[in-house]
Amino acid sequence: MRAFMVAACLAVAGLVGGEAAAQTVEVANVKYEPTADLAGQKLVLNGAGIRYKFVVKVYTAGLYLTHKAGSTAEVLSTPGPKRIHIQMLRDIDGNELGKLFTKGMESNAPRDEFVKCINGVLKLSEVFASRKQLNTGDSFSVDYVPGIGSTLLVNGKTAMPEPIKEPEFFSALLRIWLGDKPADDGLKDALLGIKRERSKR
Repeated sequence: MRAFMVAACLAVAGLVGGEAAAQTVEVANVKYEPTADLAGQKLVLNGAGIRYKFVVKVYTAGLYLTHKAGSTAEVLSTPGPKRIHIQMLRDIDGNELGKLFTKGMESNAPRDEFVKCINGVLKLSEVFASRKQLNTGDSFSVDYVPGIGSTLLVNGKTAMPEPIKEPEFFSALLRIWLGDKPADDGLKDALLGIKRERSKR
């Protein structure tokens, strides 16, 4: 009986330790919860980081998946719902942001994949262009649910009448940050949960 009680206590301690390990991640004063619910499934924060342009902080980004993935190939092949969440750290012209995203997708996605998601790329650009500007503190997410497609939410509200159905669109979108020519190498590592030592210069 005593052995059983000790084992039970150790099990509870292990659970508490696990919960303590899964803490909110704060990046540039923006908080990313360790988990998120999407389409009835629990997602975990794969990683979060900051997009820099030279030395200027532009936005933070967090990637949520059904389970942790440490490479671009693993992220893209992970089944189930996925989410990329971005919060602005400075004002940016909506039309400019749409163009940057389009350029990032075209530079990183395989040609056949990019061709298949042109419709979604145009829809995304139209939404950002119509908003004219995203201000510091504004946020947007792109949620992908298999069989339904990708949905854009701006400040928590759905920003397009219907999802972008092509699954290639979300893969191409993620390649902006996780592709061979990422928007920011440091952000790519952060989203993949990779910690590198800073070079000492």
